[in-house]
Amino acid sequence: MTICRTLALLAFSCWLPSGAAIAEGITVHDARDRDVVIDDPTRIVSIGGAITEILYALGFADRIAGVDATSLYPPAALREKPDVGYMRQLSPEGVLGLHPSLVLAVQGSGPKETMDVLEAAKVPLVLVPETFSEAGLIEKIRLVGHAMGADPRAACLTAAVESDLAQLRVLRAKVTKPVRVMFVMSLLNGRAMAAGHKTAADEIIQLAGGVNAIDGYDGYKPVNDEAIVAAKPDVVLSIDRGKDSLTADAVFAHPGFELTPVAANKAFISMEGLYLLGFGPRTAAAARDLSVKLYPALAPEADNFKPAALTANCRQ
Repeated sequence: MTICRTLALLAFSCWLPSGAAIAEGITVHDARDRDVVIDDPTRIVSIGGAITEILYALGFADRIAGVDATSLYPPAALREKPDVGYMRQLSPEGVLGLHPSLVLAVQGSGPKETMDVLEAAKVPLVLVPETFSEAGLIEKIRLVGHAMGADPRAACLTAAVESDLAQLRVLRAKVTKPVRVMFVMSLLNGRAMAAGHKTAADEIIQLAGGVNAIDGYDGYKPVNDEAIVAAKPDVVLSIDRGKDSLTADAVFAHPGFELTPVAANKAFISMEGLYLLGFGPRTAAAARDLSVKLYPALAPEADNFKPAALTANCRQ
């Protein structure tokens, strides 16, 4: 009887199409330090703008069932895919209602109650590590590609991104006097919500050849006038947030910044948020653009910087 059952199973496996033969599952080690087995990466909810950008770059737009509100690039993502809401304000119904076979979510997605429900559901949930560094960016692409069963495509994209980062290092080496940059998300009750270390803003400032003017803490904290003056920023950097965007006039009129080179030199830079802080395939290009804004004399050198990640065909 056992022999007959074994022979029957062998016969059935031979009858299966070749695609089913590899459906034994892909194992991904995610940000929770857990192994997640993925059997069917064909209907994905992508939570995190960089993850969505990577999926599109790898040619998996047709597998995306839904995206979150930070998935601003490519523009087709939010235009054509259902929006499950902001990545830190998700509802389990909004995600699971799309009947995904896989949820790829950037580390930090939430709230915790929603993530607990998603984790308990019968759908594989992969938390993609969010490490703001060159190595972290490369690993993010590799992990997403591996989760999709597309390691060769991920290798193609990481090669393009690594080439861009190498070009960026050459450009950054031309900087002789780094400027002090303070990234300010907002001004609240007269205090600047400023980025310290271990933030995307801190890393992109360094990638662009600048120095973070904030050196006393990690993450984001409100700083008072005295701390602003003591930091001696040369430039304030922020992101476009629509009607909630920080404005140059607000910065220059602030009593703390009035006593710094920021106001004296009218030095304020604002860039699109996902491009600047998303740490996706376009990060080296964003750092190049920021570098030119910080150091206009580098513009001729930057013209020779042609981001490979923007043109690489890694979709097959």
